[in-house]
Amino acid sequence: MRILAAALALAYLATVVSERTYVPGYAPSSYEPLEEINAYADLVESSKTQVPFSYYDMGYCKPSEKFLKKRLTSNLGSKLQGGGSTLLHYTFEAKHIEACQKLCLKTLSKGEVAKFRHAIAKEYRIHWQIDSLPLVMRSEELDYVIRGFPLGFVAPSSLTGELNDEYFLYNHLRITVLYHSDPSLFSGLRIVGFEVVPFSVNHRWQGDENDVENLQLDTCTTINPAVNDPSNFMKLSKEGDVPVLYTYDIDWKSSPTLWSNRWDIYLRGNPDDEIHVFAIVNSLMIIFFLSGIVAMILLRTLRKEISEYNELSTLEEAQEESGWKLVHADVFRPPRTLPMALSILVGTGSQIGMALVLMLLLACMGFLTPTDKGNTLTMVILLYVFSGSVAGYWSARLYKLFGGKDWKTNTIATAACFPSCIVGLFIILNIGLSSKGAATAVSFTTILAVFLLWLGVSTPLMFVGSYFGFRKETISVPLKTNQIARIIPEQGFYTTPFFSIVVGGILPFGSVCIELFFIMSSLWLSQIYYVFGFLFVVVIILVITCAEMSIVMTYFQLTNEDYLWWWRSFLSCASSGCYLFLYSIWYYQTKLELEGFLSGLVYFTYNAIIATAFGAFTGAIGFFSSLIFVREIYGALKVD
Repeated sequence: MRILAAALALAYLATVVSERTYVPGYAPSSYEPLEEINAYADLVESSKTQVPFSYYDMGYCKPSEKFLKKRLTSNLGSKLQGGGSTLLHYTFEAKHIEACQKLCLKTLSKGEVAKFRHAIAKEYRIHWQIDSLPLVMRSEELDYVIRGFPLGFVAPSSLTGELNDEYFLYNHLRITVLYHSDPSLFSGLRIVGFEVVPFSVNHRWQGDENDVENLQLDTCTTINPAVNDPSNFMKLSKEGDVPVLYTYDIDWKSSPTLWSNRWDIYLRGNPDDEIHVFAIVNSLMIIFFLSGIVAMILLRTLRKEISEYNELSTLEEAQEESGWKLVHADVFRPPRTLPMALSILVGTGSQIGMALVLMLLLACMGFLTPTDKGNTLTMVILLYVFSGSVAGYWSARLYKLFGGKDWKTNTIATAACFPSCIVGLFIILNIGLSSKGAATAVSFTTILAVFLLWLGVSTPLMFVGSYFGFRKETISVPLKTNQIARIIPEQGFYTTPFFSIVVGGILPFGSVCIELFFIMSSLWLSQIYYVFGFLFVVVIILVITCAEMSIVMTYFQLTNEDYLWWWRSFLSCASSGCYLFLYSIWYYQTKLELEGFLSGLVYFTYNAIIATAFGAFTGAIGFFSSLIFVREIYGALKVD
């Protein structure tokens, strides 16, 4: 209990560090009055579709190509997610208030109007950031905060009296930048808030349309700000050729909010720490249940049976024994079916497990920022690639244990199996996303970079690990294997492979299912997941659960004189990946509102990859646990 209490305390401490330190993600930046501050546009996204667009591809005023190249530093992860953030051509100067500033005048073509109407109907939202802080719409009266702002809104025909629904565009933005200053601690100001209120205004003006800055507006002045007037909304007509004047206000307001607390409003609505504690307690109950069974097997049944077997004085007495002791001459017989495939899967699961543990350690220490998903994805890819030697090593050692000789084929297959499946699915998705003009469609150079990373780094590391794995002595087994295989007696339904595999994955999945809900919300509903301390404890519990479940299932299998435990020890825990995919189907039906075939394809493809990786990881844990268990119990037998 002390160990578990300490684990919970460490999880809570890591979570507090997450909230206060690396959720902001960056060291504080101070700005002097009138200092120019860059703002950036992220992808235009919708919760109803997985086809995002770039900000300037939506029909907004597009600056020069030279200006568009000014992006935030993009890494491999951000390129895979859409290419990074683009610099906005709005002018932000510290503490400089602007009213009714004219950005540009643009006549929308019929195609651009259709694209805006489609985006408004699908509830796309525009996302900006300044000083690494996302833009939000906030209402103190209604007590809500939501990131980004919609492109416009739809007025139903039942309200307007028209034959069809009418679409209106938000073309005026009232932006408020909140800042905190404390001359006793730092000079200048620090940005602690970034808010917007959108307006739809059908501007009327006088003057030369080629000289936008000097246009005289009747609908917006420095004295009379723009308002949302239902009789003067900016309507998007189907016919196209709609002139739109984009304008904005910028206000700077002092705030008592400290820089370290500026993310508090973004975490509003996120689950409390108590829910994560409940998830851990739920998982611990599973561990206590399994630990009781394992303790009963090891401390009572096995110790008693081993002692009785070792005291038998004659061969005839030993032959009268039944259960797991009778298969001692066959239990280490190499698997009959696809031994190389099993070694590859276990090696891949080991690689995924190593990358997962390293990622969680880095996250708990503050090196990963949950709000910077591009950097996080880059780190995940690099950790997986550099863990290639782990896969090569264990795949080689197991393949050698199974009597395999073709180590080169085994190593190449280990290096290519899982990555090739991911890349193949990714390319298929990329073709579909490119056909829709999605911003997440990846360029050929990015795909080439990923391929070179695999070919030039991961594969050589696989060969290095495989070389040392084959050079090591074969994993020792305590008993010799008979030349003639023992006949396995007829099994009952509850000891069949199908039953064992189906039942074996339930408890490992159950130990993570509550935390999985928050991870899915982070992936698909744009929530912020920052409790990496709790997640690390949940992963530890998952490992223990898989180990104990695998030991229990293997023991019952051997007790029924079925010695074909190699594949079943892997699959019984790996089936938790199937439960994860079934969970994603439930989540899709109940929590998401995705529309369209391509959105569903993106969702289920990515979840299939995650479920496969999860299954390989849990399967590897189950396999190694059963291998250690079988070696220990049969090593205790005295067999002539």
